[in-house]
Amino acid sequence: MKTLSLVIALTAILFYSNAVAEGRNFGMGIIIGDPTGLSVKLWTGNNTALDGAVAWSFIGRHSDNNHNQVLHVHADYLYHNFNLFKIEKGRLPLYYGVGGRIKFEEESRVGIRIPVGLEYIFEGNYVDMFLEVVPLFDLTPKTEFWFNGAIGIRYFF
Repeated sequence: MKTLSLVIALTAILFYSNAVAEGRNFGMGIIIGDPTGLSVKLWTGNNTALDGAVAWSFIGRHSDNNHNQVLHVHADYLYHNFNLFKIEKGRLPLYYGVGGRIKFEEESRVGIRIPVGLEYIFEGNYVDMFLEVVPLFDLTPKTEFWFNGAIGIRYFF
C-alpha cells in the first residue's frame, strides 16, 4: 500500500507540473482535515481551475484494526466567483464545483464530490489559503452520503 501511495503521489505531481504553461498557475501545498495530505491546484482560466489531493482519510469505517487511515485521491473542476466579497488586499472568491474521489479501503469507495469553499488569495498570487465543505455521494461499493471538510494552504509557481 505504501508503494501504491508513493506512485500515485509522484504521478499527480508530475502530471500537474507538466501541465503548467507559465506564471503562477500551479500551486502545491497541504490540506488538513478529511482528507489530510498533499493538495494541488491548476488555474485553467480567470475563474476556473482543477484541484486535487493525494491524502489520507482518518475518519470513517475502516476494516484495518491497526490503522485508521486510508489513501484518498480526489480531483475537482472548480468555478470561482470573485464578485461576492470585496476586500482591500488580496482576493476572496467563493468557489464551487464537481469532482470525483477514490478512497482505497478493503472495499474501495468511488464517489462524486461537490466542493464549496472560500479561498483567500494573497497579493502577488503566490499563496492561497482555503476552507471547504464537500458533500460526497459514494457510488460503490454501496450508495452512501458523506461530508468532508478541510483547510489548506498552497504556494503557486
